[in-house]
Amino acid sequence: MSSATPSDYPRILPAGDQAVTVEFGDRIDLDLNRRVYAFAEALEEAALPGVVEAVPSYRSLLVQYDVHVTRFAALRDALTRFLDRLPEPAAGALEVAGEVFELPVLYGGDEGPDLSDVAAHAGLSPEEVIAIHSSTAYRVYMLGFAPGFPYLGGMDPRIACPRLSTPRVRVAAGSVGIAESQTGVYPLAGPGGWRIIGRTPVPLFTPESDPPVAILPGRFIRFAPVDAAQAAEIESSVAAGTYTLRRREGTP
Repeated sequence: MSSATPSDYPRILPAGDQAVTVEFGDRIDLDLNRRVYAFAEALEEAALPGVVEAVPSYRSLLVQYDVHVTRFAALRDALTRFLDRLPEPAAGALEVAGEVFELPVLYGGDEGPDLSDVAAHAGLSPEEVIAIHSSTAYRVYMLGFAPGFPYLGGMDPRIACPRLSTPRVRVAAGSVGIAESQTGVYPLAGPGGWRIIGRTPVPLFTPESDPPVAILPGRFIRFAPVDAAQAAEIESSVAAGTYTLRRREGTP
């Protein structure tokens, strides 16, 4: 089977018997991600008959539908017509002015058990990995895997590292990990195979909040190294309900 070419996109593919996938490309790319979210927003406003939910990812949109209202062929044709009328999103369409969040991270030690392995793989010192990892503003491309888990783009390739060969049974909530060329934050405790290099004491998912997710797609995260005393102080502030996640104005 030949691989798809740029002219083949966007394309609509079945995803089981109650969903379709609208693919805009085959790579992690800022412009593709903008198109995905522009299409998701337009689709929500259009309220096409039978569409139940649209779930965006890096480069595609999963559209779930009610089989009692519409079928694959009819929905495919409707989405095709809709795509033909959809204008290209302007650069920066998804970004929100000032939405650059500073997330404190305690790197290494018990909170970052894989930091030394990531450093060894990169041929760097742990301190250099921390400096590199915390020097970038990362775009939140999508949420997935667990509620509020941000998949972040823009990591320096020097610190890319393979996943663990055997995933951990439990990763602590707030753990900051690296997997291949991606970095992300575990919002909840659970199993995981990413290389854990640190942990943030700031919760990214609180079901009782509105919205429950602290940092939404299209925003940016910049990691700020803190020491153990600072992390403990932040954790106490979070528990007391007095902590406010820092965000700043300006470009990432």
